[in-house]
Amino acid sequence: MSATVASYARTTTKQQEPGRFWHTFCDMHDVTRTQKFMVTRAEGVWLWDDSGDRFLDGTASLWYCNVGHGRTEIADAVHQQMTRLDAYTVYGDFANGPALELGERLTAHAPVVDPRVILTCGGGESIDTAAKLARRYWGVTGHPGKTHLISRAGGYHGLHGFGTSIIGMERFRTGFGPLIEDVSVVPHDSVEALEAEILRVGPENVAAFFAEPVIGAGGVYPPPGPDYFAAVAEVCRRYGVLFIVDSVICGFARMGTWFGIERYGVCPDMIVFAKGVSSGYLPLGGVIVSGEVAEPFWNRPGNPFLHGTTYAGHPACCAAAMANLDILEREDLFTVSLEIEAQLDAAVRQLADHPMVGEVRAGTGVMAAVELSSEALDERGITTAEVFHEARSRGVILRPVPRALLISPPLIITWEQIEHLVGTLRSALDAVSAAHDGAQPGTAGAAGD
Repeated sequence: MSATVASYARTTTKQQEPGRFWHTFCDMHDVTRTQKFMVTRAEGVWLWDDSGDRFLDGTASLWYCNVGHGRTEIADAVHQQMTRLDAYTVYGDFANGPALELGERLTAHAPVVDPRVILTCGGGESIDTAAKLARRYWGVTGHPGKTHLISRAGGYHGLHGFGTSIIGMERFRTGFGPLIEDVSVVPHDSVEALEAEILRVGPENVAAFFAEPVIGAGGVYPPPGPDYFAAVAEVCRRYGVLFIVDSVICGFARMGTWFGIERYGVCPDMIVFAKGVSSGYLPLGGVIVSGEVAEPFWNRPGNPFLHGTTYAGHPACCAAAMANLDILEREDLFTVSLEIEAQLDAAVRQLADHPMVGEVRAGTGVMAAVELSSEALDERGITTAEVFHEARSRGVILRPVPRALLISPPLIITWEQIEHLVGTLRSALDAVSAAHDGAQPGTAGAAGD
């Protein structure tokens, strides 16, 4: 490279580098015109930015940092593993100790009959794996027409190919052209609607039904009653439809159990997991598969499942997960989370009488949604993004979705920190309401009138 060309390359790199990183899940036109929120370190439930300001992580990043930030034992486990074996494929007959150990540990706790496990790198990959396996299962057992997949309104199943196609939120499906065919969405709270859809499509054409124990990113919607999933499982059994539980958000103590679905006493055909399995310290996910679904692949020759991901079974990721699970069990975060669930429920319900709030949903798992009222959203033109930014400016991070603010803190949060989170959210609501009224924050008595 000539001196002139080298100089030009260095100059253009320096000038363009700040704008080269493409943030996901956003409008880059807006992001490039604002100052980035630079997270520089984290510990427990707290984050610090590049100015040294501290923030309460009210979302455990994206629902995943269950054991909290800065756990040195997880970092140590990863370091030790990488000094022995950094990474290697598990394609074919290749294996490694951490992947095998993690598989045994997960299946020992799974509410699935005779379970097996397929490892992946995250929730989206796991959904695609489960969807392809469901279709392939019916194909190798003599029912190749059973390809239709049913999911629920509001359900979030990642944004890979199958996940985008079955997601229960239309805004994530539009603008990409034709998606995977033979899918449909039913109301999240109606067993009758599920049965009607199976009959409309034809049971001979339906492969699987996907559902989260609690709809998470779609707005925190628990099942409509304690018997909902038992009825769903019975409908699926009656019509020969695989029941696939998406526990990506709900697993690993966020609902007080390993996979969340145990609270409803049912045994699904597959469970999709990710996030809390490693508390996000390294990317990891997977699918727990029943022995019945595994049988034609494990016991009959000539039925390969030609699917996999490069980094599945990554030994360092599995080591991180094992250390994370040690923490969950040693600190009994399964029991602790049930106490936090009750505390969070009591705290956020104090916001139900706020003039800007239309509904509060909490009480099932360490997660909550504070939905703004129709008057605030539709008549006054207030957005959840405004409340999110106001709360963040006051030191608390929440997750805005179109009509609600979502809360899903690490499972080590204290009562005092919950009170701080909810109190800050109240102050943010007051400030946004006052700004729209042209009043000063703190004069919110007339904010909703």
